[in-house]
Amino acid sequence: MFRNTARCLDALFVIAGGLLAHWMRFSSPIALPDTERLLIAFSCVLVLLLFPAFGVYETSRGKALTPVLGRIAAAWFMVVATTLMLAFSLHRMDAVSRLWFGYATLISGASIIATRCIMHVVLHSVRRRGMNTRTVAIVGTPGFARMLLAHLEHAPQAGFKPVCVFDTSIDTSLATNVEHAAASCARLKRLPVLTDLNLFADKVRDERVSEVWLALPLSEEHTIYRFTRMFRHDFVNLRFIPDVRGLSLFNHALVDVAGLPTLNLSAPSFSPPQMWPKLMFDRLFAALALLMLAPVFLALAIGIKLTSPGPVFFRQVRKGVDGRPFAIYKFRSMTVHKEAHGQLTQATRNDKRVTRLGSFMRRTSLDELPQFLNVLLGQMSVVGPRPHAIEHDDLYKDQVYGYMHRYRIKPGITGWAQVNGYRGATTKVEKMEARVKFDLFYIHNWSFWFDMKIVFITIFKGFVSRNAF
Repeated sequence: MFRNTARCLDALFVIAGGLLAHWMRFSSPIALPDTERLLIAFSCVLVLLLFPAFGVYETSRGKALTPVLGRIAAAWFMVVATTLMLAFSLHRMDAVSRLWFGYATLISGASIIATRCIMHVVLHSVRRRGMNTRTVAIVGTPGFARMLLAHLEHAPQAGFKPVCVFDTSIDTSLATNVEHAAASCARLKRLPVLTDLNLFADKVRDERVSEVWLALPLSEEHTIYRFTRMFRHDFVNLRFIPDVRGLSLFNHALVDVAGLPTLNLSAPSFSPPQMWPKLMFDRLFAALALLMLAPVFLALAIGIKLTSPGPVFFRQVRKGVDGRPFAIYKFRSMTVHKEAHGQLTQATRNDKRVTRLGSFMRRTSLDELPQFLNVLLGQMSVVGPRPHAIEHDDLYKDQVYGYMHRYRIKPGITGWAQVNGYRGATTKVEKMEARVKFDLFYIHNWSFWFDMKIVFITIFKGFVSRNAF
Protein backbone atom coordinates (compact mmCIF):
# COMPACT_ATOMS: atom_id res chain seq x y z
CA MET A 1 0.00 0.00 0.00
CA PHE A 2 2.71 2.47 1.01
CA ARG A 3 4.84 1.71 -2.03
CA ASN A 4 1.97 2.17 -4.47
CA THR A 5 1.01 5.45 -2.79
CA ALA A 6 4.62 6.65 -2.96
CA ARG A 7 4.84 5.77 -6.66
CA CYS A 8 1.66 7.70 -7.43
CA LEU A 9 2.85 10.71 -5.42
CA ASP A 10 6.22 10.77 -7.19
CA ALA A 11 4.54 10.69 -10.62
CA LEU A 12 2.15 13.47 -9.53
CA PHE A 13 5.08 15.57 -8.33
CA VAL A 14 6.70 15.23 -11.77
CA ILE A 15 3.50 16.43 -13.44
CA ALA A 16 2.95 19.23 -10.91
CA GLY A 17 6.57 20.33 -11.26
CA GLY A 18 6.23 20.59 -15.03
CA LEU A 19 2.98 22.59 -14.80
CA LEU A 20 4.29 24.94 -12.10
CA ALA A 21 7.54 25.46 -14.00
CA HIS A 22 5.57 26.35 -17.13
CA TRP A 23 3.55 28.93 -15.19
CA MET A 24 6.73 30.40 -13.63
CA ARG A 25 8.52 30.57 -16.97
CA PHE A 26 5.76 31.99 -19.13
CA SER A 27 3.56 33.65 -16.45
CA SER A 28 0.42 32.45 -18.20
CA PRO A 29 -1.87 29.43 -17.94
CA ILE A 30 -1.58 28.60 -21.63
CA ALA A 31 -1.62 24.95 -22.63
CA LEU A 32 1.67 23.03 -22.54
CA PRO A 33 3.42 22.50 -25.87
CA ASP A 34 3.61 18.93 -27.17
CA THR A 35 7.35 18.68 -26.42
CA GLU A 36 6.87 19.57 -22.75
CA ARG A 37 4.02 17.08 -22.47
CA LEU A 38 6.21 14.41 -24.01
CA LEU A 39 9.09 15.07 -21.58
CA ILE A 40 6.77 15.11 -18.56
CA ALA A 41 5.14 11.82 -19.60
CA PHE A 42 8.54 10.25 -20.29
CA SER A 43 9.83 11.39 -16.88
CA CYS A 44 6.80 9.85 -15.15
CA VAL A 45 7.47 6.51 -16.85
CA LEU A 46 11.15 6.67 -15.89
CA VAL A 47 10.26 7.43 -12.27
CA LEU A 48 8.03 4.35 -12.15
CA LEU A 49 10.75 2.20 -13.74
CA LEU A 50 14.02 3.54 -12.30
CA PHE A 51 13.04 4.47 -8.75
CA PRO A 52 12.36 0.82 -7.75
CA ALA A 53 15.69 -0.20 -9.34
CA PHE A 54 17.49 2.31 -7.08
CA GLY A 55 15.73 0.94 -4.00
CA VAL A 56 13.76 4.15 -3.44
CA TYR A 57 10.66 2.27 -2.30
CA GLU A 58 12.43 -0.14 0.04
CA THR A 59 11.44 0.15 3.67
CA SER A 60 13.40 2.79 5.58
CA ARG A 61 12.61 1.26 8.98
CA GLY A 62 15.71 1.36 11.13
CA LYS A 63 17.73 3.19 8.45
CA ALA A 64 19.30 6.65 8.56
CA LEU A 65 17.69 9.38 6.48
CA THR A 66 20.86 10.44 4.64
CA PRO A 67 21.44 7.26 2.57
CA VAL A 68 17.71 7.11 1.76
CA LEU A 69 17.78 10.65 0.38
CA GLY A 70 21.02 9.83 -1.44
CA ARG A 71 19.31 7.01 -3.32
CA ILE A 72 16.40 9.30 -4.24
CA ALA A 73 18.74 12.04 -5.47
CA ALA A 74 20.73 9.54 -7.57
CA ALA A 75 17.55 8.07 -9.06
CA TRP A 76 16.15 11.52 -9.90
CA PHE A 77 19.45 12.55 -11.49
CA MET A 78 19.28 9.45 -13.69
CA VAL A 79 15.69 10.30 -14.68
CA VAL A 80 16.67 13.87 -15.62
CA ALA A 81 19.76 12.75 -17.54
CA THR A 82 17.78 10.14 -19.50
CA THR A 83 15.06 12.69 -20.31
CA LEU A 84 17.69 15.07 -21.64
CA MET A 85 19.14 12.30 -23.79
CA LEU A 86 15.67 11.67 -25.24
CA ALA A 87 15.22 15.34 -26.10
CA PHE A 88 18.62 15.48 -27.82
CA SER A 89 18.04 12.23 -29.72
CA LEU A 90 14.70 13.54 -31.05
CA HIS A 91 16.30 16.90 -31.93
CA ARG A 92 13.68 18.69 -29.86
CA MET A 93 15.93 20.70 -27.54
CA ASP A 94 15.38 23.84 -29.59
CA ALA A 95 11.67 23.57 -28.81
CA VAL A 96 12.26 23.22 -25.06
CA SER A 97 12.81 26.18 -22.77
CA ARG A 98 15.95 25.47 -20.78
CA LEU A 99 14.67 27.64 -17.95
CA TRP A 100 11.43 25.63 -17.88
CA PHE A 101 13.37 22.38 -17.78
CA GLY A 102 15.54 23.68 -14.93
CA TYR A 103 12.53 24.85 -12.94
CA ALA A 104 10.72 21.54 -13.50
CA THR A 105 13.77 19.53 -12.43
CA LEU A 106 14.26 21.51 -9.22
CA ILE A 107 10.59 21.69 -8.25
CA SER A 108 9.84 18.00 -8.86
CA GLY A 109 13.07 16.79 -7.23
CA ALA A 110 12.64 19.06 -4.21
CA SER A 111 9.01 17.97 -3.79
CA ILE A 112 9.92 14.28 -3.86
CA ILE A 113 12.78 14.72 -1.37
CA ALA A 114 10.78 17.03 0.92
CA THR A 115 7.92 14.54 1.03
CA ARG A 116 10.31 11.75 2.06
CA CYS A 117 11.75 13.95 4.81
CA ILE A 118 8.28 14.75 6.14
CA MET A 119 7.26 11.09 6.04
CA HIS A 120 10.50 10.14 7.80
CA VAL A 121 9.86 12.64 10.61
CA VAL A 122 6.21 11.65 10.96
CA LEU A 123 6.98 7.91 11.06
CA HIS A 124 9.72 8.46 13.65
CA SER A 125 7.29 10.41 15.81
CA VAL A 126 4.57 7.76 15.43
CA ARG A 127 6.96 4.90 16.23
CA ARG A 128 8.29 6.68 19.31
CA ARG A 129 4.72 6.59 20.60
CA GLY A 130 4.57 2.83 20.14
CA MET A 131 2.56 2.77 16.91
CA ASN A 132 3.51 1.31 13.52
CA THR A 133 5.93 -1.14 15.19
CA ARG A 134 7.15 -4.59 14.21
CA THR A 135 7.44 -7.22 16.94
CA VAL A 136 10.80 -8.98 17.35
CA ALA A 137 11.86 -12.20 19.05
CA ILE A 138 15.59 -12.48 19.80
CA VAL A 139 17.52 -15.76 19.77
CA GLY A 140 20.92 -15.78 21.51
CA THR A 141 22.78 -15.71 24.79
CA PRO A 142 21.54 -13.32 27.51
CA GLY A 143 24.65 -11.13 27.24
CA PHE A 144 24.32 -10.31 23.55
CA ALA A 145 20.51 -10.20 23.78
CA ARG A 146 20.78 -7.63 26.56
CA MET A 147 22.99 -5.48 24.33
CA LEU A 148 20.50 -5.67 21.44
CA LEU A 149 17.62 -4.80 23.75
CA ALA A 150 19.51 -1.76 25.04
CA HIS A 151 20.15 -0.68 21.45
CA LEU A 152 16.45 -0.98 20.56
CA GLU A 153 15.51 0.87 23.73
CA HIS A 154 17.68 3.81 22.66
CA ALA A 155 16.30 3.75 19.11
CA PRO A 156 12.50 3.70 19.48
CA GLN A 157 12.15 5.59 16.18
CA ALA A 158 13.21 2.40 14.36
CA GLY A 159 9.85 0.87 15.25
CA PHE A 160 10.97 -2.54 16.56
CA LYS A 161 9.28 -3.91 19.68
CA PRO A 162 10.94 -6.93 21.38
CA VAL A 163 8.50 -9.46 22.82
CA CYS A 164 10.67 -12.36 24.05
CA VAL A 165 14.17 -13.89 24.14
CA PHE A 166 15.19 -17.49 23.45
CA ASP A 167 18.26 -18.40 25.54
CA THR A 168 20.59 -20.65 23.51
CA SER A 169 23.05 -21.02 26.39
CA ILE A 170 20.79 -23.62 28.06
CA ASP A 171 20.70 -27.08 26.53
CA THR A 172 17.27 -28.50 27.35
CA SER A 173 18.37 -31.94 26.13
CA LEU A 174 20.49 -32.22 29.27
CA ALA A 175 17.60 -31.43 31.56
CA THR A 176 16.24 -34.31 33.60
CA ASN A 177 12.75 -32.98 33.25
CA VAL A 178 12.00 -31.55 29.80
CA GLU A 179 8.56 -30.37 30.90
CA HIS A 180 10.11 -28.42 33.74
CA ALA A 181 12.61 -26.87 31.30
CA ALA A 182 9.80 -25.89 28.96
CA ALA A 183 7.87 -24.28 31.78
CA SER A 184 10.86 -22.39 33.14
CA CYS A 185 10.73 -18.74 32.18
CA ALA A 186 13.14 -16.07 33.38
CA ARG A 187 12.92 -12.33 32.80
CA LEU A 188 15.30 -10.13 30.85
CA LYS A 189 14.53 -6.41 30.74
CA ARG A 190 10.88 -7.19 31.52
CA LEU A 191 10.75 -9.76 28.68
CA PRO A 192 10.17 -13.51 29.03
CA VAL A 193 13.25 -15.67 28.38
CA LEU A 194 12.29 -19.05 26.95
CA THR A 195 14.45 -22.19 26.93
CA ASP A 196 12.26 -24.62 25.01
CA LEU A 197 12.29 -24.38 21.22
CA ASN A 198 8.73 -25.64 20.72
CA LEU A 199 7.39 -23.21 23.29
CA PHE A 200 9.28 -20.40 21.56
CA ALA A 201 7.93 -21.39 18.12
CA ASP A 202 4.38 -21.50 19.46
CA LYS A 203 4.74 -18.02 20.94
CA VAL A 204 6.07 -16.62 17.65
CA ARG A 205 3.17 -18.15 15.74
CA ASP A 206 0.41 -17.42 18.24
CA GLU A 207 1.40 -13.77 18.67
CA ARG A 208 2.20 -13.35 14.96
CA VAL A 209 5.69 -12.03 15.68
CA SER A 210 7.00 -10.10 12.67
CA GLU A 211 10.71 -10.92 12.92
CA VAL A 212 13.08 -13.38 14.59
CA TRP A 213 16.62 -12.11 15.07
CA LEU A 214 19.26 -14.84 15.32
CA ALA A 215 21.92 -13.11 17.45
CA LEU A 216 24.43 -15.95 17.30
CA PRO A 217 28.20 -16.42 16.87
CA LEU A 218 29.53 -17.22 13.40
CA SER A 219 30.25 -20.80 14.53
CA GLU A 220 26.58 -21.56 15.27
CA GLU A 221 25.58 -22.49 11.74
CA HIS A 222 23.78 -25.63 12.98
CA THR A 223 21.60 -23.47 15.25
CA ILE A 224 20.90 -21.08 12.40
CA TYR A 225 19.85 -24.02 10.20
CA ARG A 226 17.69 -25.34 13.04
CA PHE A 227 15.67 -22.12 13.23
CA THR A 228 15.42 -21.61 9.47
CA ARG A 229 14.03 -25.12 9.19
CA MET A 230 11.67 -24.56 12.12
CA PHE A 231 10.10 -21.48 10.50
CA ARG A 232 10.38 -22.54 6.85
CA HIS A 233 6.57 -22.63 6.47
CA ASP A 234 5.93 -19.40 8.41
CA PHE A 235 5.81 -15.87 7.03
CA VAL A 236 8.21 -14.46 9.58
CA ASN A 237 11.33 -12.46 8.73
CA LEU A 238 14.49 -14.25 9.93
CA ARG A 239 17.53 -12.01 10.35
CA PHE A 240 21.04 -13.08 11.33
CA ILE A 241 22.90 -10.62 13.56
CA PRO A 242 26.38 -12.13 14.08
CA ASP A 243 27.72 -12.02 17.62
CA VAL A 244 31.33 -11.02 16.91
CA ARG A 245 32.26 -9.83 20.40
CA GLY A 246 34.86 -12.59 20.64
CA LEU A 247 36.69 -11.31 17.54
CA SER A 248 39.04 -8.34 17.43
CA LEU A 249 37.21 -6.44 14.73
CA PHE A 250 37.75 -2.79 13.86
CA ASN A 251 35.22 -2.57 11.06
CA HIS A 252 32.05 -4.69 11.14
CA ALA A 253 30.71 -3.47 7.80
CA LEU A 254 29.23 -5.98 5.37
CA VAL A 255 30.51 -5.09 1.89
CA ASP A 256 30.25 -6.51 -1.60
CA VAL A 257 33.48 -7.95 -3.00
CA ALA A 258 33.32 -9.44 -6.49
CA GLY A 259 29.61 -10.04 -5.97
CA LEU A 260 30.16 -11.83 -2.65
CA PRO A 261 28.87 -10.54 0.73
CA THR A 262 31.98 -9.99 2.86
CA LEU A 263 32.32 -9.09 6.53
CA ASN A 264 35.33 -6.83 7.11
CA LEU A 265 37.58 -7.93 9.95
CA SER A 266 40.21 -5.23 9.51
CA ALA A 267 39.83 -3.01 6.49
CA PRO A 268 39.34 0.70 5.74
CA SER A 269 35.89 1.80 6.87
CA PHE A 270 35.36 4.51 4.25
CA SER A 271 35.20 4.47 0.49
CA PRO A 272 37.06 7.12 -1.57
CA PRO A 273 33.86 9.06 -2.44
CA GLN A 274 33.09 9.39 1.28
CA MET A 275 36.52 10.94 1.83
CA TRP A 276 36.32 13.52 -0.99
CA PRO A 277 35.03 16.34 1.26
CA LYS A 278 37.88 15.65 3.69
CA LEU A 279 40.48 15.61 0.88
CA MET A 280 39.18 18.86 -0.62
CA PHE A 281 39.08 20.56 2.78
CA ASP A 282 42.63 19.40 3.58
CA ARG A 283 44.14 20.88 0.42
CA LEU A 284 42.21 24.16 0.59
CA PHE A 285 42.78 24.63 4.33
CA ALA A 286 46.51 23.80 4.05
CA ALA A 287 47.03 26.17 1.11
CA LEU A 288 45.21 28.97 2.93
CA ALA A 289 47.12 28.30 6.18
CA LEU A 290 50.52 28.35 4.43
CA LEU A 291 49.62 31.60 2.68
CA MET A 292 48.32 33.39 5.78
CA LEU A 293 51.06 32.07 8.09
CA ALA A 294 53.95 32.97 5.77
CA PRO A 295 54.99 35.97 7.96
CA VAL A 296 54.93 33.72 11.07
CA PHE A 297 57.07 31.14 9.23
CA LEU A 298 59.59 33.82 8.34
CA ALA A 299 59.74 35.21 11.88
CA LEU A 300 60.19 31.76 13.44
CA ALA A 301 62.84 30.79 10.89
CA ILE A 302 64.85 33.92 11.71
CA GLY A 303 64.41 33.32 15.44
CA ILE A 304 65.58 29.69 15.18
CA LYS A 305 68.68 30.72 13.23
CA LEU A 306 69.55 33.50 15.69
CA THR A 307 69.06 31.43 18.87
CA SER A 308 70.83 28.17 18.01
CA PRO A 309 73.05 26.77 15.25
CA GLY A 310 71.55 24.24 12.87
CA PRO A 311 68.80 23.90 10.28
CA VAL A 312 65.44 25.67 10.57
CA PHE A 313 63.40 22.54 9.97
CA PHE A 314 63.48 19.19 11.75
CA ARG A 315 62.79 16.30 9.37
CA GLN A 316 61.88 12.82 10.57
CA VAL A 317 60.43 9.71 8.91
CA ARG A 318 56.96 8.74 10.15
CA LYS A 319 54.30 6.27 9.00
CA GLY A 320 51.37 7.51 6.96
CA VAL A 321 48.19 5.85 5.75
CA ASP A 322 48.53 2.04 5.56
CA GLY A 323 52.03 2.34 7.05
CA ARG A 324 53.58 4.11 4.05
CA PRO A 325 56.59 6.13 5.26
CA PHE A 326 56.91 9.87 4.64
CA ALA A 327 59.12 12.71 5.89
CA ILE A 328 57.33 14.91 8.43
CA TYR A 329 58.43 18.52 8.86
CA LYS A 330 58.61 20.58 12.06
CA PHE A 331 60.36 23.73 13.15
CA ARG A 332 63.51 22.67 15.00
CA SER A 333 62.93 23.19 18.73
CA MET A 334 66.04 21.39 20.10
CA THR A 335 69.74 21.79 19.75
CA VAL A 336 71.28 19.55 17.12
CA HIS A 337 72.21 16.19 18.70
CA LYS A 338 72.53 12.54 17.79
CA GLU A 339 71.05 9.49 19.49
CA ALA A 340 71.89 5.81 19.31
CA HIS A 341 70.36 3.86 16.43
CA GLY A 342 66.83 2.69 17.28
CA GLN A 343 66.63 4.90 20.36
CA LEU A 344 64.48 8.00 20.78
CA THR A 345 64.44 10.04 23.99
CA GLN A 346 61.24 12.03 24.43
CA ALA A 347 61.42 15.61 25.62
CA THR A 348 60.79 16.08 29.34
CA ARG A 349 60.12 19.10 31.54
CA ASN A 350 63.19 21.38 31.72
CA ASP A 351 64.91 19.29 29.03
CA LYS A 352 68.30 20.91 28.33
CA ARG A 353 68.09 19.98 24.66
CA VAL A 354 65.07 22.26 24.11
CA THR A 355 65.97 25.85 23.19
CA ARG A 356 64.20 28.85 24.73
CA LEU A 357 62.37 29.59 21.49
CA GLY A 358 61.79 25.87 21.05
CA SER A 359 60.10 25.63 24.46
CA PHE A 360 57.69 28.38 23.46
CA MET A 361 56.98 26.76 20.08
CA ARG A 362 56.31 23.35 21.64
CA ARG A 363 53.90 24.76 24.24
CA THR A 364 51.95 26.67 21.59
CA SER A 365 52.26 23.98 18.85
CA LEU A 366 53.96 26.47 16.52
CA ASP A 367 56.62 23.84 15.80
CA GLU A 368 53.90 21.76 14.06
CA LEU A 369 52.97 24.43 11.49
CA PRO A 370 55.28 23.15 8.69
CA GLN A 371 53.13 20.00 8.60
CA PHE A 372 50.62 21.97 6.53
CA LEU A 373 53.11 21.31 3.75
CA ASN A 374 52.67 17.56 4.38
CA VAL A 375 48.91 18.08 4.16
CA LEU A 376 49.25 19.96 0.88
CA LEU A 377 51.36 17.09 -0.50
CA GLY A 378 48.65 14.60 0.49
CA GLN A 379 50.79 12.82 3.10
CA MET A 380 48.78 14.04 6.10
CA SER A 381 45.35 15.38 6.93
CA VAL A 382 44.37 18.41 8.98
CA VAL A 383 42.50 16.08 11.38
CA GLY A 384 43.53 12.53 12.18
CA PRO A 385 45.54 10.43 14.63
CA ARG A 386 48.94 11.97 15.35
CA PRO A 387 51.83 10.05 13.72
CA HIS A 388 54.35 8.82 16.27
CA ALA A 389 58.03 8.18 15.81
CA ILE A 390 58.78 4.81 14.22
CA GLU A 391 60.66 3.79 17.39
CA HIS A 392 57.46 4.36 19.36
CA ASP A 393 55.46 2.36 16.80
CA ASP A 394 57.81 -0.59 17.31
CA LEU A 395 57.50 -0.21 21.08
CA TYR A 396 53.73 0.12 21.44
CA LYS A 397 52.32 -1.97 18.58
CA ASP A 398 52.52 -5.15 20.71
CA GLN A 399 51.57 -3.46 23.99
CA VAL A 400 48.51 -1.39 23.03
CA TYR A 401 45.49 -3.05 21.46
CA GLY A 402 44.56 -1.50 18.10
CA TYR A 403 47.66 0.70 17.97
CA MET A 404 48.51 0.08 14.31
CA HIS A 405 44.89 0.44 13.22
CA ARG A 406 45.42 4.18 13.69
CA TYR A 407 47.35 4.14 10.41
CA ARG A 408 44.37 2.93 8.34
CA ILE A 409 43.65 6.61 7.67
CA LYS A 410 45.94 9.58 7.10
CA PRO A 411 47.62 10.96 10.22
CA GLY A 412 46.67 14.49 11.19
CA ILE A 413 48.07 17.72 12.57
CA THR A 414 45.40 17.68 15.27
CA GLY A 415 43.03 14.96 16.41
CA TRP A 416 40.33 13.89 18.85
CA ALA A 417 42.95 12.73 21.35
CA GLN A 418 44.80 16.04 21.20
CA VAL A 419 41.76 18.24 21.83
CA ASN A 420 40.94 16.01 24.81
CA GLY A 421 44.30 16.77 26.41
CA TYR A 422 46.43 13.87 25.19
CA ARG A 423 49.48 15.71 23.91
CA GLY A 424 53.16 15.61 24.66
CA ALA A 425 55.29 12.77 25.95
CA THR A 426 53.83 9.32 26.64
CA THR A 427 55.99 8.00 29.45
CA LYS A 428 53.55 5.25 30.44
CA VAL A 429 51.73 2.59 28.47
CA GLU A 430 48.48 3.68 30.12
CA LYS A 431 48.79 7.14 28.57
CA MET A 432 49.31 5.66 25.13
CA GLU A 433 46.36 3.30 25.62
CA ALA A 434 44.12 6.26 26.47
CA ARG A 435 45.36 8.20 23.44
CA VAL A 436 44.77 5.23 21.13
CA LYS A 437 41.22 4.80 22.48
CA PHE A 438 40.42 8.36 21.45
CA ASP A 439 42.02 7.78 18.02
CA LEU A 440 40.00 4.60 17.43
CA PHE A 441 36.82 6.35 18.54
CA TYR A 442 37.52 9.02 15.94
CA ILE A 443 38.07 6.43 13.21
CA HIS A 444 34.90 4.49 14.07
CA ASN A 445 32.75 7.63 14.27
CA TRP A 446 34.35 9.74 11.55
CA SER A 447 32.32 12.23 9.60
CA PHE A 448 33.21 15.47 7.87
CA TRP A 449 31.35 17.43 10.56
CA PHE A 450 33.28 15.59 13.28
CA ASP A 451 36.43 16.95 11.60
CA MET A 452 34.97 20.47 11.61
CA LYS A 453 34.21 20.13 15.32
CA ILE A 454 37.81 19.12 16.07
CA VAL A 455 39.19 21.99 13.96
CA PHE A 456 36.92 24.43 15.80
CA ILE A 457 38.00 23.11 19.23
CA THR A 458 41.67 23.19 18.20
CA ILE A 459 41.48 26.82 17.08
CA PHE A 460 40.04 27.97 20.39
CA LYS A 461 41.71 25.68 22.91
CA GLY A 462 43.98 23.13 21.28
CA PHE A 463 47.14 25.12 20.53
CA VAL A 464 48.45 25.60 24.08
CA SER A 465 49.09 22.57 26.30
CA ARG A 466 50.76 22.10 29.66
CA ASN A 467 51.73 18.57 28.64
CA ALA A 468 53.96 19.70 25.76
CA PHE A 469 57.58 20.20 26.85
